[in-house]
Amino acid sequence: MSADREERVHLPIVKSSLRSDGSRDFVQPADVRGRFQNARRVVYVLLVVIWLLLPMVKIGGSPAVFLDIEHRRFFLFGSTFNAQDIWLVFFLLTGVAFGLVYLTALLGRVWCGWACPQTVFMEGFFRPIERLTEGPREARLRRNAGPWSAGKLARKIAKHALFLLLAFFVAHVFLGYFVSLPGLFRMVRGRPGDHPEAFGWAVALTGVFYVDFSWFREQMCLVVCPYGRMQSILVDRDSLVVGYDERRGEPRGKAVRREKKEEVEPSVGDCVDCKRCVVVCPTGIDIRNGLQMDCIGCTACIDACDEVMDKLERPRGLVRYDSLAGLSQEKKRVLRPRMYVYTALLLLGVLVASIAFRKHTDFEANVLRIPGAPFVLDGSDVRNAYEIHLINKLPRRETFTVVPVPQAGLTFIMPTQSVTLEPLASTHVPVFVTLARSSFQGQLTLRLTVTAASEPDEPMTVTTSFLGPTTP
Repeated sequence: MSADREERVHLPIVKSSLRSDGSRDFVQPADVRGRFQNARRVVYVLLVVIWLLLPMVKIGGSPAVFLDIEHRRFFLFGSTFNAQDIWLVFFLLTGVAFGLVYLTALLGRVWCGWACPQTVFMEGFFRPIERLTEGPREARLRRNAGPWSAGKLARKIAKHALFLLLAFFVAHVFLGYFVSLPGLFRMVRGRPGDHPEAFGWAVALTGVFYVDFSWFREQMCLVVCPYGRMQSILVDRDSLVVGYDERRGEPRGKAVRREKKEEVEPSVGDCVDCKRCVVVCPTGIDIRNGLQMDCIGCTACIDACDEVMDKLERPRGLVRYDSLAGLSQEKKRVLRPRMYVYTALLLLGVLVASIAFRKHTDFEANVLRIPGAPFVLDGSDVRNAYEIHLINKLPRRETFTVVPVPQAGLTFIMPTQSVTLEPLASTHVPVFVTLARSSFQGQLTLRLTVTAASEPDEPMTVTTSFLGPTTP
């Protein structure tokens, strides 16, 4: 390695979005075209379409995703959950978190560049609006550095008006996940005072999204999101990353065609230091400085470099998807100790979560002792009073039957054994049990079965204890 190259590699790297005095330098990425950008646009459209359809498409009569926090009921892809199922959120959140860890160890920050909502909306929608209203990067920089004029003001107003309108739309669709789309349309048609909480949330979310995508931008990834800061422990030398082939690119030379390169500079690399990979980066980093926390894996630098290599008739891939080991011409490993451990943990998590979700039932039934004395002496009998707390967790009306399991000496008195509940409704069914005092020999176990009319072959058995005096 040459002295110049050694010095360049060890130069301190300053964050691209910060100037040397610590003030923010707003990144204005240039336009770029290529196979990865085309693929990302398709992925963005698909993700947004799915996001729009989830609260619209109905499965089993309910939206595919509807988180009705007000009434504590949640619909997820045909399954219905209520507040009693909140413990299942643990498996959902830990599954998403560990899935992201697994994906990062294998494919690097592919989530950030291809599927993160911040990237999808910023690069897929807000950035194109900015280019439409204010032109390409060079025009934006020149106009921002120049004095205010009627044209500049008109462009800024048009851009921010469209930003605000899009933020308003995104906020309302997001709100639709919690109030349902019919409820959202009803609220939009009414007065803000009719639904102050929903109106407040809509205004707040619109403001948050507008500030984020119009001003905060890449700082969300660099300052707020902890994911990038965990990159050093999630990524190893065999993880797939966007990287620069330093062996091929250094030392940097001039922009000449392939057939003339050897004649002009026989010992230089393929990098011509055009800085095209820098100006297209949404976080403004130089990918040639190696793997950095600021890199979100968006592949813009790959397409930009490939475009330059095509013009110079040099092979593509100077900047490419590869592992750090591959960029150093070392053996690349997909199956490695970390992945074996992660795979085992992932399979174990899937197994435990599957068992947990299989325990989810369409209704809940619990035996509660009526407040007061645990038992009553009624002449020669001992009487216990209970109530069955019955919860219909189905999105439809259901009829339930409560039947006591016969037991010698016990007499069950129930006002009704059949009850019909509306969707996600609950009720209490009283149950009185008596036993001759002379027959009470100690605590007894009572059993009752609760059966849903739609699933007569899957009754639920609930138990409780029968109490009485310790002496006859």
